[in-house]
Order: sequence, then structure tokens, then C-alpha cells
Amino acid sequence: MTSRPRPENILALAGAGEDGDMSDGQESVWRDVVKRVDEVYSDLLRYETDLEAKNAELEEAQNFISSVIASVSDILAVCDAEGNIIQANPAFVRLLGRAEAELIGSPLLDLLAQQDREAARGFLRGGRAGDCELRFATAEGPSDVMAINFSSRFDASGRCVGAVLTGRRIGELRRAYQALHAAHLDLQQAQKKLIEQEKMASLGRLVAGVAHELNNPISFVYGNVHVLERYSKTLLAYFDEAQELETEEGAALRARRRIDVLLADLKPLIEGTLEGAQRISEIVKNLRRLSFNRAHEAQKIDVARIVAVAAQWAARSKKHPARIAIDVAPGLTLWGDEGQIHQIVVNLIDNALHATRGRPDARVAVRAGMARGEVEIVVEDNGHGISEAAFDKMFEPFFTTKTVGEGTGLGLWISYSIAREHGGAISAANRPDGGAVFTLRLPVGG
Repeated sequence: MTSRPRPENILALAGAGEDGDMSDGQESVWRDVVKRVDEVYSDLLRYETDLEAKNAELEEAQNFISSVIASVSDILAVCDAEGNIIQANPAFVRLLGRAEAELIGSPLLDLLAQQDREAARGFLRGGRAGDCELRFATAEGPSDVMAINFSSRFDASGRCVGAVLTGRRIGELRRAYQALHAAHLDLQQAQKKLIEQEKMASLGRLVAGVAHELNNPISFVYGNVHVLERYSKTLLAYFDEAQELETEEGAALRARRRIDVLLADLKPLIEGTLEGAQRISEIVKNLRRLSFNRAHEAQKIDVARIVAVAAQWAARSKKHPARIAIDVAPGLTLWGDEGQIHQIVVNLIDNALHATRGRPDARVAVRAGMARGEVEIVVEDNGHGISEAAFDKMFEPFFTTKTVGEGTGLGLWISYSIAREHGGAISAANRPDGGAVFTLRLPVGG
């Protein structure tokens, strides 16, 4: 069988003669061939342009991913199915202190501390994800403990082809947690102080009106009691003189009406009423003083003297004995209203003495010195301590743990407000070995 001769060129394929002349049919075939060639060439140009664009996008994506991996502060390493490293970020390279080219292809297990390799082997060979703590073998020895997360890596068909591990030093995590915990506590304290200040401001506005309204009836009571006292003296004198002129019938009437008993009760009744009016007046004065921010007259205060006098005052008002130990740094002074600072110290020592009531070994310790640039006065006792319920309320007005008639519940509130007016603060806590401790901090001033 004779094979058909292969055309030497396109012209021969199109049927052109040796002189290049073509018939109409041949010319039509030639135009079709040229058209097809042009279409193919145009497609090639378009494919080349698309390919160049795709390559540019691919390079840009690869550069982006590389820059992200390089900027991550946590260590990152990619392993194949055999546990060999195929990619590592700069943080991992810096941790191990070896060149990146030296790490690529190295088994991950060989880079771990000997005692931690078994824990990592289960993640690499089992293809499972999870967290663990590992140490790496560096040029300086085992690294710090690292919190490592293993994640499985899959190909397009869903087959596990390796693992990705990320991690950071646990010390950093702990420091971050401690900082977060400290910030949370500071926020709680700030919120607590804001709530306390708002409560104080609201109560101040309330008691200002109450104190003003109480002044008038207190004045009536004072005036009437003093007049009643004069009248009672006159009545007592009258009945004493009339008793000498009484008849038997008058004496019997006097006994039946219990006149002598009533006259004997007049004096204690008047004295009790007067004492109650004075106590109410004192409460109103404290409320009025704390309802307005009055500027106090500052003067130099000898802390040792004011503590000694306050201890004497507080101890004199108590019937049960207690040993009071005083320790004040020599030459300690501050600037402020001496009367108001004295009132704070008296209140704190008085409360401490009350807390130790009934204890045979009752002790109260008062010490003062400088702390963080402020004068610090600390009052401790070995009493029953402060209950959890009282911690949030102890500086509120009218809150007291004393029995009825022993306190008004204004002592700590007054002390708290005076300390704030002087730019200081009062804090309270329970002692580990029992009892309470109150700390008054005041700026030196001057």
C-alpha cells in the first residue's frame, strides 16, 4: 500500500501549485487555515496573560502568608507525615538558635528535650490534635516550658499529611494572666470606691435636709427642759413649805396622790431628757458637718501626742480593762485639723476596745510611722474580727454591730469622711491570728 505523501508546507496542504497559484477552493482552504492559526495564537496570548496574572497573584499570596508567619511572635513549625520539619517561622529558628536550612528536614523529635519526646510522639504519629507542654533542646540547654498546640494537616483528599505546632512560653501566659487578674482587682476596687463615694454623696444630701429639720424641735426641747427645770425647783420649794402647814387630810391626800414619789422622779426625768437632747444635738452637728465640704484649718500635728491623748480618752470611757500598746516613730508630724484627726483616732481605738470586751487577755496595739510617703496609723486588736457581712457596710452611716444604746453607727462614717477631706483613706482587714486591723493613711501635707 502506497502511503500518501506528506505536504511540505501549508501551501502544499492547501493545494497550491509550484508557482503559488491557487484555485478558488484552495484559496478558501488557505483562509480557513490562517484564521484557525490566528485564533490559536490569540488564545495562546490570552492564556499567557492569564497565567502571568495568576502567577503574580500566587506570588503575592505567598509573600503575604510568609510575612504573616514571620511576624508571629509564637513559634510555628510545619511537619510532614513522618514528623520531619518542612517549614519553620523565625521565632522557632531564634528559639533553637540554628539556621533555618539546618532545621528543614530534621525530625521534630530530635529537637525536643529527651524527657519530652514521648509526649510529642503520640501527636506526630497518631495524627491527633491537642495541647501539651514541651521543652526544646537549644544551644544553651533545654528551653523554658512551652505551651504547645498540635493541629493535624490534611491534603485535598482529606488524608492526614502531617501536623502544625504552635506555642509560646508559659511564663508569658502566666504573666499575662497575673496582669489581667491584677487589672480585674483594681477595677473591682475602683468600682467599689465609686459606689461608696456615690452613696456617701447621696446620703450627705439626704442628711443635710434631715439635720436642718431636726434643729427646730431640738431647740424646743432644750428651751422647754430648762424652763421645766426652773419650774420643778419652784414646785419642790413650794411643797416643802406647804408640808409644814398641811392638815391630816392634806397629808393623806398627798400620800394618796404619791406627790413625794413624783417630785423625786422630776430631777432624773429632766436630766435624762436633757441628756437625750444633747445626744441628738451632737448627732445633728456631725451630720451637718459631714453634709458640706468645709475647708479645715490646717496646723502641724504631733502624731505621738495625739495618739497618746486619744488612747487615754478612749480607755477612760470603757469599764472593762484592756492593755493598750503604743509605738509611734519619733518626730512624726503631719498637717491637718488636729481636732478632726484626734476624733478619728479616738473612734478607731474605741472600736478596738469594744471588740476585745470580755477577753481576759484583751490587747490593743497602736503604731504609727511613714509608709509610701504618707503617715500611717494602725490600730489592731485581738477581738473577734470583722464579719464578711460587715465589710461592705462598716463605713455607712448608722451601721453598727454594737447593741442598742452603745453606739449610733456614725463613728466610722465620720472618720472615713474626715480622712477623705484630708486626702487620706481608712482601710480594714482581719488579722491572720484573730482580731481586726484598721489602717489610717494621711498625707504629710504642709
